[in-house]
Amino acid sequence: MPDALPEAAVYIVTSLDGYVAREDGGLDGLPGFAAGEDYGYAASMATVDALVMSRHPYETVRSFDAWPNGETRVVVLSHCGVDVPEALRRTVAVRADEPADVLHGLGPEGVRRVYLDGGRTTQGFLRGGLVTEMVLTRVPALPGSGIPTFGPPGGDVRLQHVETEASPGGLVQSRYRVAPGPSRGQSGRPPTRRGGAGDPVGAVGAPRE
Repeated sequence: MPDALPEAAVYIVTSLDGYVAREDGGLDGLPGFAAGEDYGYAASMATVDALVMSRHPYETVRSFDAWPNGETRVVVLSHCGVDVPEALRRTVAVRADEPADVLHGLGPEGVRRVYLDGGRTTQGFLRGGLVTEMVLTRVPALPGSGIPTFGPPGGDVRLQHVETEASPGGLVQSRYRVAPGPSRGQSGRPPTRRGGAGDPVGAVGAPRE
C-alpha cells in the first residue's frame, strides 16, 4: 500500500482587503500585533512535522540572529541557487520539485503534516489541490495595495468553516478545512470530514498578481 500524502496546512496573516505585505515585503500595513502574542502560530507549528517554504521566506528567517525552526525539517522550493549554511544542512533541503512530488517524497520519511510558507508555495499547493487546512488571521487594516494573499488557484476552492476567534485587539482568526471536491481529487487524497466542521462556506478568491 502506498504511503498516504502528508496533510498541508497554511497559516496566513492578512489585511481585510487581502494583502499579506507591502509590495516591498514590509509589514507596516498589518498593525495590531500585541507584544508577546503570536495568535496561534506556535500552537499551529507544534502540530507539523516539516515546513515547506519559498525562497524569500527562507532568506528572511535566515537573516534572524537565531534560526527559529529548531530541528524541524525544512524544504525550500526554488529553481535558483539557495545558500544553506553547514549548520543547517542536516534539517534544510532545497528542491525544485512540483508540490505533489514534495509530499510524495516526505510521506515515506514519516512526515504526516506540513506547514506551507510563502505566497508562491501556497498558490502552487492550492492549484494542485493539496492544501487540507487553512488558518487565516485578519488584521483590521486596509493598506490598499501590496502582495495579495492568494493568486489564481486554478479553480474554485471550497472551504468548511471550523472555528473563528477574535482577539481584544481586533484580529479575527478563522480555521477552515478544504472541502472535498474535484480540486482535492488532483492530489489523490481527499481530506477527512470532521463532525461539527459545518457546511462548505466561502471560496478562495483569485486576485491578480
